[in-house]
This record gives sequence, structure tokens and C-alpha cells, in this order.
Amino acid sequence: MFKNKVKNFFTFVFLSILSLFSVNSASASSSPDETAFIFNTLLFLICGFLVMWMAAGFAMLESGMVRSKNVSTICLKNVGLYSISGIMFYIVGYNLAYGISEGGYMGSFTSFTAVEDIATGYSAHSDWFFQMVFCATTVSIVSGTIAERIKIWPFFIFAAILAGIIYPIEMGWQWGGGWLASIGFSDFAGSTLVHAAGGAAALAGAIIIGPRIGRFASDGTSTPIPASSIPLATLGTFILWLGWFGFNGGSQLAIGSMDDAVAVSNIFVNTNIAACAGLIVSMILSQTLYGKVDVTFALNGALAGLVSITAEPLMPTAYSSMLIGGVGGMIAVLGTQFISSLKIDDVVGALPVHLIAGIWGTIAVAITNPDTSFLTQTIGALSVVVFVFIVSVIVWSVLKITIGVRPSEEEEVLGSDKNEVGIEAYTIK
Repeated sequence: MFKNKVKNFFTFVFLSILSLFSVNSASASSSPDETAFIFNTLLFLICGFLVMWMAAGFAMLESGMVRSKNVSTICLKNVGLYSISGIMFYIVGYNLAYGISEGGYMGSFTSFTAVEDIATGYSAHSDWFFQMVFCATTVSIVSGTIAERIKIWPFFIFAAILAGIIYPIEMGWQWGGGWLASIGFSDFAGSTLVHAAGGAAALAGAIIIGPRIGRFASDGTSTPIPASSIPLATLGTFILWLGWFGFNGGSQLAIGSMDDAVAVSNIFVNTNIAACAGLIVSMILSQTLYGKVDVTFALNGALAGLVSITAEPLMPTAYSSMLIGGVGGMIAVLGTQFISSLKIDDVVGALPVHLIAGIWGTIAVAITNPDTSFLTQTIGALSVVVFVFIVSVIVWSVLKITIGVRPSEEEEVLGSDKNEVGIEAYTIK
């Protein structure tokens, strides 16, 4: 008798679940708009958590590129900046970007409020989440450049200002329908709005803070500081590469139709091919110039290829994507030497990868997109970079004068893990 009751119970549950699926299927089939809404929302959510996973990629890449005495600090900074970005983009960032008037320059200093409407084609919260992880990516770029000689709390203060104010303003110029959108500027997924902007903020920090102790000799000679873990840096690169499919693919903003599904697929292919070309070109160039294949150049070559194709991953053919990504790979190698010649200490090579390759990729949009021009693309890229750089210089300078940004010489030599975090990443017994 007991077995019969159990059997009847599970039969009831099974039939109830089937009936729910039947109702939902009937509802979806009777409303094409609702079906598109569901698929578009799903695209934002899936691609959003892929971009969120890039935070882990940045953390691993930077952990591998710094010295072991600063690895715990890098991990803390990356998880901290992601959290700060999430809060700031909700409190003020989203509406600064999307509350902007058509052709305007800045939205409102108000917090995000979700208004769900099927006419928008996707859930408001899914859009907020997708845009927020882009914001966090911009801040992550800064962390790697100025690693090993910046105190934790000044960095977090800058991260809050960049995530809550600086990034949303310049991003709104294009994606929020601001003045760059009105002149015909195009940046599909953020070669300039995200990557070059993050690179500009990082450049300002590197200049104001200065290089690490021992990075440049008194005569100006560059002294390379070896990475602590190439396997970690490689893992970080693969994670970033994976996350980039969400970064670029999700920027199609819809997958509720066959055309959109084909577009997302094409974006995936072009994104992957550009990264492959960037890595291969960087290896060949490294071998040609230095007689060895530098693995860090190879990793950054792939990332530079990804940054380069981000401004327009849909329109190019596969061969055009190879060209665009390949030039990015050249920038990763030659740009690193150029930045070093200026006595600027860029720990992970983020300036050539994100700043220079980001500008290149944005200008290159005019090669494959007939609706843009080289002049408009150049104006857009330089406007964003100059704005972010100037404001960042001001913020970094104020932090330096008021609370200070660097540890003492003794603390820097000892390492920030012991001084600020209290927990070393690697203990030797």
C-alpha cells in the first residue's frame, strides 16, 4: 500500500510538471514578441556571466605576471574592483550612461530602476547586468598596469570613481545615444569605450605613480622584472579569450531571430580568428626581432587581436579579421618596447594591448563598415582617450597629494602581501 502511495505521488508530480511545460509552451508559441524577449534576455545573461568570468582571467593573468610577493594583493584588488564596480554602476553609473539626452554629453546622477517592458525586447535587469560587467572590465585594465607599487585603498577609491563616473560618461557618448553616436561614430563592443578607456586611465596612473623600484636604471636602461608564474598568466589568457565570446557576441544585443543568431555566430568566428592571428604574428615578430619566442608576447598578442576586433566583429570577413587581429599582434610586441622606451612601467603590457590596439581596432572599423569614416572613428577614439586620461590624471594627482598612493620604499621591497594583506599567496616551509 505504501508503494502505491509513493507511486501515485510521483505520478502526480510528473504530470504536474508536464502540464506546466505545456502551458508555457503554448504561451510562448502564441506570442512571438515574448519568445524574442526570452531569447534576448537569455543572451544578455549568458554572455554577461561570460564577461564576468573575464574578471577571473584578469586576476590570473596579473597574478602570473607580478612577483610572488604581491600575488595575494592582486587577487584582492581584482575581486574588490569587481564588487566596487557592481555597486557604483547601480548607484549612479547606469543612469549617467543611459539617462543621456540624444546627442548629449552626460546623463543623471540617479540610481538604476528597472522598468520591465516587453517592447524593449529584453529584461531591464539583464541589460543592467550585461553593461555592468563591461564597466568592471574597464577597471580591471588599470589594475595590471600599476601593479606592485600602488596601495590598496587609493586604488579602490580610483576604481569607484572610474566605475561610477568616468566610464559611464564616455560610454554614454556612444552606447547611450550621446554626441559620438550622433556624428556616426561606431564601436560595436568597446575597443575604445572599454579597452582604450581603461588603458588611458592606466597610463595616467602609471605616470603619476611612477615605475617600480629597480624597473629602470639611473641611466634610463630598462631592467625586466620576471613574471612569477607563466602557467597562471596562460590560464588567465585562455579565460579572457573564452569570456570575449560573451563580450563581443552579447553586443549583438539580440538573438530572437535567425538573422541575429547568424550574426552572433559570425561574431564568434571573427573574434576567435583575430585572436589566433594576433598570437601567431606576435610569435613570428618576437622570433624575428629577438631570436626567441617570448611567451608573454604571444599571450598579449592574442589579447591585442581580441581588443582590435572588438570595435567591429560582425562586418569583416574571416580574412579581414585575420588582418585586423594580426596588426594587433604586432602592436603587442612593438608597443611594449615603445612604452618601455618612455620609461613607463606597465607590469602586464596592458597599454599596448588595450590602449594602442583599442585605438587601432576602432579606426579599422572604417575598413569594413561603409557607414563609418576614418575621420569620425579617429575623432571618437581620441576624444574618449583624452577625456579619460585628463580626468584620471586629476584624480590620481589628488589621491597622491592627499592620502598618498605608493607604499614606502621598504614596504615595496618587502612586498604588499605582507604589508597590506597579511596573507602570502605562496608560503615556503
